[in-house]
Amino acid sequence: MSSTSSTPTAALLDALADGSVRVVDLTQPLSEKTPVLQLPEPFANTPPLSRRQLSRYDDDGPAWRWDVLELGEHTGTHFDAPIHWISGKDGKDVASVEPGRLVGPAVVIDRAEACAQDPGYLLTVADFEAWEAEHGRIPEGAWILFHSGWDARAQDAEAFLNVGAEGPVTPGPDVEAARWLGSERGISGFGVETVGIDAGAAGGFDPIFPVHQYLLGNDRYGLTQLANLGELPPAGAVVVVSPLKLVDGTGSPSRVLALVPA
Repeated sequence: MSSTSSTPTAALLDALADGSVRVVDLTQPLSEKTPVLQLPEPFANTPPLSRRQLSRYDDDGPAWRWDVLELGEHTGTHFDAPIHWISGKDGKDVASVEPGRLVGPAVVIDRAEACAQDPGYLLTVADFEAWEAEHGRIPEGAWILFHSGWDARAQDAEAFLNVGAEGPVTPGPDVEAARWLGSERGISGFGVETVGIDAGAAGGFDPIFPVHQYLLGNDRYGLTQLANLGELPPAGAVVVVSPLKLVDGTGSPSRVLALVPA
């Protein structure tokens, strides 16, 4: 007869308590200074975070402090739902995503050195195949996380957005890699350290913004502006994604955590 002390959840709690599994925060701090995506005219842009005071332990609320927040759904570390993009317009909103899809194995593709040499580095299918050659087939329900080292720029809007004469220069998948993410493995989603799930140059690709096109159009999800991916192993960690359960939400600021074997 089994006891509760031998259950998987009890073993996980024991591992967290003794430090053999640690929690790594993959979320960037969210403030009025958090960089946000900048689209060219005539497109509408999302606002940065702003707040309006309601009370500060005063006549408006003698024992409490609280504010009203204004921010876009796609601000800071955030989740992209299928309805964010035209290819997924008949798909799920944030509130409809099954909770089991928000927890899964973390597959970390580390190309930080290449991105340091080439800020516009394009992730290819060969990068995914190289990971599988070393670690085995990418598991069902995985979150593929692209470690580019870009999180080091997150508190400097100019360096983070990295807009040059030809537009933004940031790393991301090429068209074939985007198509692969949308169809070749049963993943839950794809996460990046940059401001969006596509490369900075993806507005000039065919199709434009192919990760949005293929990922969100195939009931898969996006994560952006992640942090601390360099603390994760290539395989063996578990990612936990916590967006707001926002009805009709196209996206949501999110707290993203990883459970990592020490």
